[in-house]
Amino acid sequence: MRPEAREWILRGEPFRINGNGSADGFPAILGHLIEQRGLPSGDDLESFLRPRLRDLADPFELCDMRPAVERVLTAVDRRENVCIYGDYDVDGVSSVALTRRILKAYGLDPRYFIPHRSSEGYGLSEQAIERCMSEGPKPDLLIAVDCGTVSVDEVAKLRENNVDVVVVDHHEPGPRGRPDVVALVNPKCGPGPEYLCAAGVCFKLAHALLKERPLPDFDLKSLIELVTLATIADIVPMVGENRLLVRHGLKRLPNTLNPGLQALQKTAGMNGRASSMDIGFRIGPRLNAAGRMDVPEDALGILMTDCRRRANDFAERLEGYNRRRQQHEAQIRKEALEMLERDFDPNDPVIVLGSRGWHPGVVGIVASRLMRQFHKPTFIVAIDEEGIGKGSGRSVEGVSLVEAINQGREHLVAGGGHDMAAGISVHEDKMDAFRESFANYVVNRTDPDARKPKLYLDAEISLDQLSLDFLRDYELLQPFGNGNPQPIFMSRSVHLSRPPTHMKNQHLRLNLRQGYHEQDAVFFGGGEVDLPDPPWDIAFTIDRNHFRGRTSLQVIIQDVRAADKA
Repeated sequence: MRPEAREWILRGEPFRINGNGSADGFPAILGHLIEQRGLPSGDDLESFLRPRLRDLADPFELCDMRPAVERVLTAVDRRENVCIYGDYDVDGVSSVALTRRILKAYGLDPRYFIPHRSSEGYGLSEQAIERCMSEGPKPDLLIAVDCGTVSVDEVAKLRENNVDVVVVDHHEPGPRGRPDVVALVNPKCGPGPEYLCAAGVCFKLAHALLKERPLPDFDLKSLIELVTLATIADIVPMVGENRLLVRHGLKRLPNTLNPGLQALQKTAGMNGRASSMDIGFRIGPRLNAAGRMDVPEDALGILMTDCRRRANDFAERLEGYNRRRQQHEAQIRKEALEMLERDFDPNDPVIVLGSRGWHPGVVGIVASRLMRQFHKPTFIVAIDEEGIGKGSGRSVEGVSLVEAINQGREHLVAGGGHDMAAGISVHEDKMDAFRESFANYVVNRTDPDARKPKLYLDAEISLDQLSLDFLRDYELLQPFGNGNPQPIFMSRSVHLSRPPTHMKNQHLRLNLRQGYHEQDAVFFGGGEVDLPDPPWDIAFTIDRNHFRGRTSLQVIIQDVRAADKA
């Protein structure tokens, strides 16, 4: 089974550099991208390009923020037992670490709990709550972060045991409505910026607490690095306050006072700078690896420790988990590709694969890779010895996994998440029925042309236009991410100066030539692609590269096609 070639689509009018700037006084490339993306003008554009922390909105605009603050401060005044219950991914552990830090500043010493992915599942599951209650004193208040919005039955059982619950979350509400909680601080359930990740909502809770009861010695900005990690890793839209917080968090990270974040940056080889790609492809996977290998406590531990030695120990452990995760991932992907080659009809609109022996903590990564490779909504399911499958799904633009799950819920034990990323539990003998339901949903609710893979290009340029000045101008648009994607450029009729050099993990290093100009480039995963004979048209992004004290512009290939030789 071969991936369908992507259609290249150039957005808007062709870009041409004429003089030193655009009509609006911006550098030419920046002016072109601003106009093309429909960004605001005047003061609003200045706020977008140079966002300021003083522009943060009133946190009490979020739904249920007032009762949440009142209940937390009651716990502070009464010195109650408080438990922070979170999730095992980057957003979850960042949310727990952030919330614990602000509560400790108010004099509480809350305990914390993260469920084990393989045996207890996601969120407020019955098994996880039972273990949580057995591991410490019964809490008077349980604060569920990055989970809890749909946990109607689980919250009801906690209330029967006289445990108050505050939910601080960002997931979609379920069909059964609101759980019986003191407060449900979730912008998806009422007023507030819906784009926030859970750590972003926890940050707003911290901001609200400090507005209601100021702590002169506590600096709210010290929490921004944690929000930055979670916002990038959870792939929420990079707009509004997300963009503001991440912009400032990336500036703060290289000089952070958090020992764990210092150790993570060192083991990830970040060399004194931080970008969205560093978080997404270096820091995030190391933190997520602990949860995937069922030791989420180590990911949380590195974010919470104040000891440099312990931080370094945690970082070494995370490095080991990440290597194990990569091994599991490679094996599952190999077997999944063999299944597709043997049994899959290329006309099928979805991919749903499952097997016994697959590690449940890694199936989401494999689903993401197969979704990108074949441009089809994908679920990969790890089936245990009892025949129960735990799967992760990743989707393409325009196909909602939440809606697909709701349509096929009769075939599932459980399921939920986001439109683009979701999880399911399914009996092995119901896999085919769910696959059929999923496929029917996609066929009946989406346009076949809309499902075809497309690569949108922001501008056509020649390689001799690339320079550090060019990069500096365009970096004003950072941070890039969901909702503010990194610009993709196109260049035509590019030759190779020498054969590609193979790097580890099927990556290629390329020496490109266009006219008299030569440019180095990398093509991640390019070794797995059937490359046409040069010359090529190339689609690429650019980034700043630091190596041995030298700064250069890095070209990162996104796609290659045979050049039109006419």
